[in-house]
Amino acid sequence: MKSLILAEKPSVGKEIAKVLGCTKMQKGFVEGNKSVVTWALGHLVTLADPHDYEERYKEWRMEDLPMLPEKMKLKVIKKTYHQFNVIKNLIKRGDINNVIIATDAGREGELVARWLLKLAGNRYSIERLWISSQTKKAILDGFAHLKPGKDYLNLFEAAVCRSEADWLIGLNVTRALTCKFDTQFTAGRVQTPTLAMITERDNEIKNFVSKDYWIITADFGDYKGLWKDEKGNARFFSEDKAGQIVGKVKGQTGEIVTLKADKKKEYPPLAYNLAELQREGNRRFGYSAKQTLSILQTLYERHKLTTYPRTDSRHITEDMVPTLNDRLKAINISPFSSFVKPLLRQTLSPGKQFVDNAKVSDHHAIIPTEEPVHLDRLSGEERRIHELIVKRFIEVLYPPCSYIQTHLVTQVAGECFHTKGKEIIDPGFKVVSSKLYTQTDTEDQTDDLPEQKIMSLKKGDKRAVRDCTTERLKTQPPSRYTEATLLTAMEDAGRFLADKKLKESIKQGGIGTPATRADIIEKLFYNNYIERHGKLIFPTTKGMKLISLVPEKLKSPRLTAEWELRLANIEQGLENKSEFLRDIRKNARELVGEIRENQASYTPDNVSNTPCPVCGKKMLTFKGKKGMMLVCPDRNCGYRTSEKETRGEWFKKSKKEQYINKKLIDQYSDHSKETHSLGDLLKQAMEKKKKEKK
Repeated sequence: MKSLILAEKPSVGKEIAKVLGCTKMQKGFVEGNKSVVTWALGHLVTLADPHDYEERYKEWRMEDLPMLPEKMKLKVIKKTYHQFNVIKNLIKRGDINNVIIATDAGREGELVARWLLKLAGNRYSIERLWISSQTKKAILDGFAHLKPGKDYLNLFEAAVCRSEADWLIGLNVTRALTCKFDTQFTAGRVQTPTLAMITERDNEIKNFVSKDYWIITADFGDYKGLWKDEKGNARFFSEDKAGQIVGKVKGQTGEIVTLKADKKKEYPPLAYNLAELQREGNRRFGYSAKQTLSILQTLYERHKLTTYPRTDSRHITEDMVPTLNDRLKAINISPFSSFVKPLLRQTLSPGKQFVDNAKVSDHHAIIPTEEPVHLDRLSGEERRIHELIVKRFIEVLYPPCSYIQTHLVTQVAGECFHTKGKEIIDPGFKVVSSKLYTQTDTEDQTDDLPEQKIMSLKKGDKRAVRDCTTERLKTQPPSRYTEATLLTAMEDAGRFLADKKLKESIKQGGIGTPATRADIIEKLFYNNYIERHGKLIFPTTKGMKLISLVPEKLKSPRLTAEWELRLANIEQGLENKSEFLRDIRKNARELVGEIRENQASYTPDNVSNTPCPVCGKKMLTFKGKKGMMLVCPDRNCGYRTSEKETRGEWFKKSKKEQYINKKLIDQYSDHSKETHSLGDLLKQAMEKKKKEKK
């Protein structure tokens, strides 16, 4: 008898098969003496479409909303039906006696496997492979310590709740908005509050009125001091008042009235989780959150150089400490070797800064594996992200930076001037970060003076004021979001709430999860609600209008953060699935009702003169990643141009071409126009025609 092992992707499945000695390659699976390894292609099974419940849902009508099926159905995704049948037939074989789920070790991976096994008619006991890296050692160790499938039922229930909530809220609100305002709007429990944060920031910037203010600096020869009042404020909003202070102290002699020298330690930054690595990738290299995740997934799956990427933890567990030496040996190459060798010469005993069982959830921090590193096999992007992970891993194993922090107050004619100094005793981890990469971030405007080298001084010393000057500065509006700062805002949604009790209760929730935030941001770009200007994110006119039309409850981080917290409770067995979904259905009714009663109107302001080559309606213009693109406003058509084609080429589309395109659809498409957009049908038809020509 054999075990049927279900991986999430072909690459992972084939790697598991290789490690287990399965060599007989078949279509859709690999077989060995004791195991049969197969794979999904991401999701093979999904929630059924509205029209799978009732025929009338093929048409989008406000009177049919909300759609609230009593029991949610599943269906096989048509384009990957072939692989589903492979798995279904394997389950029917007489020589299979158990199933091992080896999909990604997380909420979504559990959903991929369980839904698939349910529709395929699985009747066998289930075990779970739960690993955090794809090395041979990790895979063998994982199979030696398989977990009972029942241990992950709560994780599956949370995944089901998340998926059904997105269906019930997303589809109902999207249809309601589209029907009410006769345009292609989409909304959801996560993307809408994220968009609301971006539009709110845009409003704050537009309404911001900059004010001039002045700061005063006194030069005492071997150091400078910044004027501050007794509350620590350094700003004057009156040039005359600042000038009065300058006149008062110029040419005077001051006395050092405060001199504090404290020995302090700065500890290394925490190891990376996904969100922090995505922020760093955006800050340093301009990578989108989706791009960083994709690079990281390749380092994890193909190169096996880093551990599981979709983690929210920044620590490791105690049982991993014995593996640290092997991980260091694997990265003992240039440019890291000079920093790794001192660590290999000592017995490592990292503290709570890195090792803390209580702060590790499903997966530990992202760190290097024991796999030997061959940098020449990595692309430039992969090498950059890998270097960040390795650098941070080395840093966190180094001692803290020790220094003496000096605070000096010089009093002149009753006015106080503050000076800060720092003297490094032991650079500790700073020796790593200062050599392996340079700081690329630009610092925000600050009133404080830079830290200075303070010579041998003592309290009571007299210092003549050599010069005293004012500097005019301007108050700054809040910064526009980048993907780095937007990820932080999504992660810390509670800070946008006024209710202190609620803020405290959801501080561990936030909007979305580490695994989904990148996709949410990409959806906002794809749906033309936001656009990039360099690293900065701007809302489009359509995005601003959507937020003005959507119900207040949906655009607040309060609702979605509460949901994420409840999903986490379901995952831990602390809340009932039925209660959560009952509340979601109630929310769907309320949101649709509010949209139905909305008396506002919407007219797009980005209508072009270019007719849609499929349906003939005037197309809308949007800015894509590579330039302007055109999108049909008709939901039943949904056609959009390729960004690779120039806008000029699309202006040349003719009535004749529209007729030819419709004929192509009739001749080559096998699908009903009622269930697919004409844009999709045209693409399918063109692909089929190309295949027939070949």
